[in-house]
Amino acid sequence: MKLIGLIAELFVIYILFKLVFEFILPLYRASKQMNQKMQEFQQQNHQKQNPEPGFDNKSNVNNTSKDYIDFEEIKS
Repeated sequence: MKLIGLIAELFVIYILFKLVFEFILPLYRASKQMNQKMQEFQQQNHQKQNPEPGFDNKSNVNNTSKDYIDFEEIKS
């Protein structure tokens, strides 16, 4: 009887071991990795929506329009 009980306990421990290392642990790692990717994505979107205060697109456009020379077609 003790041998059957020992075999049953070992079987239960084996099933729990497989459950933890083949299902729960990979699921935890995948969710952790997904959370990191989502945070990176949100940071990138936040940076695109709120550019740095030192960078001004409008000032660059105005400077280039002052340097523009009208095109004249040359006939030969």
